[in-house]
Amino acid sequence: MNRTRHDGPLIVGAGLAGLSAALEAARAGAKVLVVTPEPLLNACSSAWAQGGMAAALTGQDSAALHAKDTEAAGAGLVEPVAARALTDAGRETVEWLAALGAPFDRDANGGFVVSLEAAHSVARVARVGGDGAGRAILSAVVAAVRAEKRIEVWDDARLKGMLQDIDGRVVGAVVVRGDRLVEIAATAVVLATGGAGGLFAATTTPAALKGEGMALAAHAGAEILDPEFVQFHPTAIDVGLDPAPLATEALRGEGARLIDGQGRFLLGDEADADLKPRDVVARAVHAARADGRGAFLDARAAIGDEFPHAFPAVFAACMRAGLDPRVSPIPVMAACHYHMGGITADADGRTTVAGLYAVGECAATGVHGANRLASNSLLEAAAFGRRAGRSAAQEVGGGRALAADISPDLPDAAMAELRTAMTAHAGVVRDAAGLSGLIALIDRLESQHGPAAVLLAARLIAQAALDRHESRGGHYRSDYPQTDGAAVHTRVRMPYPAALEAAE
Repeated sequence: MNRTRHDGPLIVGAGLAGLSAALEAARAGAKVLVVTPEPLLNACSSAWAQGGMAAALTGQDSAALHAKDTEAAGAGLVEPVAARALTDAGRETVEWLAALGAPFDRDANGGFVVSLEAAHSVARVARVGGDGAGRAILSAVVAAVRAEKRIEVWDDARLKGMLQDIDGRVVGAVVVRGDRLVEIAATAVVLATGGAGGLFAATTTPAALKGEGMALAAHAGAEILDPEFVQFHPTAIDVGLDPAPLATEALRGEGARLIDGQGRFLLGDEADADLKPRDVVARAVHAARADGRGAFLDARAAIGDEFPHAFPAVFAACMRAGLDPRVSPIPVMAACHYHMGGITADADGRTTVAGLYAVGECAATGVHGANRLASNSLLEAAAFGRRAGRSAAQEVGGGRALAADISPDLPDAAMAELRTAMTAHAGVVRDAAGLSGLIALIDRLESQHGPAAVLLAARLIAQAALDRHESRGGHYRSDYPQTDGAAVHTRVRMPYPAALEAAE
């Protein structure tokens, strides 16, 4: 085990949330170390985001209306104070990113071009090049990070464990670089490890994101909030790729329609029928496929010949698969897209464990509830990431680190078995029999391969889904299809960390 001491915050993850935190911490005077398993811009969901960033940017909109839409989409579990903190920061965050060089689409007067997405009451999604927002925004932030002398980046390090002192405070982390384990002591740890889409066989996110940050935070004693709530995007392009390319929701905002193999509308013939909340649309797509009718996104009339210019990323993905969306409907499926649950954190990223912060998709700040409002995630990553960076920069550290528990890796065959079972039993439609069988599989894999973090992440999702005897937002139980009158959060705390208990 190699050991190093970093006199400042350690940020694990280099998506929009992690790098926004890094920039703000550095500009607050801290020395920052960012660790990530891939080169910057690789293997992070931020770079893959197509739709854009939601914010109140026009005279027809307001932060209050944006917060109201956020709460409505979240099916009773959005925390109003957190939602308003997010939406109040909307314009400032977009302008901060634009000042860094993010090339948001502009109108003739220099204002931000905004588009309509599902469950938004007005057009408010700032876009870049039609469907290239994520990569363009993150590229601007990466350039700023590379220019900041107070930020050091290790782009070959994967998180394996947390370091804690005898009081339970997080005082660093263990990473693997090549074949070497490295203990990094730090004044604070900011987890920006992304979501859990890689736990599912059908996903639109980088397969490397498997919820390990959430699992290791849970193992360190952090509270986990609502892990059962997973959002499934209804229009993943079904061309046999892993992960599946995404057909952005903005296509439906421009008038593209969901149809079955016979050309019939999946959700009705009303003009806005396909702009219902994502859970409703995802279940319609899932049902059509399960019934053998097939599901397709028809953009021929709405987009047509404008496709290469209006939505270049989607057009390129289709053409690579031998499909021309100008002349043929796009085959689609519902696939894991975003994890609303995660590590309980406030708007400044603070978790329930001292010294530990969480931002971005691995965090659950209360702004997404049971069903994330489209394009709120990039806003949350940047806005709350900046706040977390400023807060983490003020931390002064804790005591001497105790021995860390190191998460074993799961063999490829076992990981494939887990992913298939997660899509089958913790996917769009769930029931007690499937979830119980999934938990039994997790038990077996753990007995064979040890307590891998990916197995704990899957268990947190599956057990909470089994325990929630209702359907709400992204969580749908075919054996409990009703929604309870009272919306109640799931809060999970694991037993006292074993290393701390032994130390006492």
